[in-house]
Amino acid sequence: MQQYVIIGNSTAAIAAAEQIRLLDAAGKITMISDEPYHTYGRPLISYYLLGKTDAERMKYRPADFYERNRIDTVFSKRVEKIDAEKKKVVLSDGKKIAYDKLLVATGSRPFNPPMEGIESVPSKFNFMTFDDALALEKVLAPDKSVLIIGAGLIGLKCLEGIADRVREVSVVDMADRVLPSILDEYGASLVQRELEGHKTTFYLSDSVQKFSGNTAHLKSGKEIAFDILVVAVGVRPNVELVKDAGGKVGRGILTDDRQETSLKDVYAAGDCTESYDITAQTSRILALLPNAQFQGACAGTNMAGGEAHFTNAVPMNAIGFFGSHILTAGSYFGDTYVEKSGDTYKKLFYSDNKLNGFILVNKPDRAGIYTSLLRNATPLDEVDFESLKKDPALMAFSEQYRAEKLSRRV
Repeated sequence: MQQYVIIGNSTAAIAAAEQIRLLDAAGKITMISDEPYHTYGRPLISYYLLGKTDAERMKYRPADFYERNRIDTVFSKRVEKIDAEKKKVVLSDGKKIAYDKLLVATGSRPFNPPMEGIESVPSKFNFMTFDDALALEKVLAPDKSVLIIGAGLIGLKCLEGIADRVREVSVVDMADRVLPSILDEYGASLVQRELEGHKTTFYLSDSVQKFSGNTAHLKSGKEIAFDILVVAVGVRPNVELVKDAGGKVGRGILTDDRQETSLKDVYAAGDCTESYDITAQTSRILALLPNAQFQGACAGTNMAGGEAHFTNAVPMNAIGFFGSHILTAGSYFGDTYVEKSGDTYKKLFYSDNKLNGFILVNKPDRAGIYTSLLRNATPLDEVDFESLKKDPALMAFSEQYRAEKLSRRV
């Protein structure tokens, strides 16, 4: 009987466990997590604070998921070491668990840059886990002001969760716009305008020079008084277990297209890994839920003796704030097609007979068609791209293409 060990309990880990059980009904699966919770949707923690969901509805899989799939869980324990030679993992309590196949799905952790005086701030938080949300919830109050460092995805999702529960929110970022990694200047301006309608002030192209208690002194000379600080400037992949075991890492854990690391029978998936971005033609970290799902399923298939390859990673984001919708994917280079109208925005990037990327703000309809063009690297001369620019409809594809390509899950 095969012994499968999975380090992690989020998207990639769950996808792997499901694939293993699909192919191997008898093998033993052990899932280890340093959190105490049933698997939950991390993107939902802002909606928990917003009051749009609760702990039960945040569950990523049904309550009986582990029992139904015969998964042994080891929660509230950290894996401290991988012994690749003896094929064992060592837990924080000293216990050792043997494996035949191991998956590292350790995700990422908050990056807290050194900031002068931050130790003098009495109430400070990160915003990545359910525990972070629960801790933050305890101090939120209508008379409190909040300072968020970071106008990226994590910082703005935190903003959404708390803005209507406090007196005011200030957001500071060195970038000149919100969501700088996924939006251009115009798209960012639409999102910023929406967020400013929720008692929020942005301090962009600026940064904190130092803290003195509950006051932030900015490089611009401005000062911000606050009661609660949230640091959301970015994340770092958790690569140490594989690195310390002698495995190859870059910014993330390096794998082949079967998701196997350089360590025999050790696989990796999710935010802790690098992927080959087919739109930018380079290996990089794509810390995105769809990517984690695909990687985890691929790893689980191969761990259980099947054969799967993940070769079409594409950066994708689907997010929203207070009812707005933002969809982005791919890389932003080449010729462009642009539509602007009120609070809606579409921008397509294309060159060399293929779609490279897109930005859609409040235009979510049939965006999957653009995504399929990216994932399949569809030659644009095989479709009616002039029609697709304005209206992403299936009829712009040939009958043969619709039958062969769009019937697939993308």
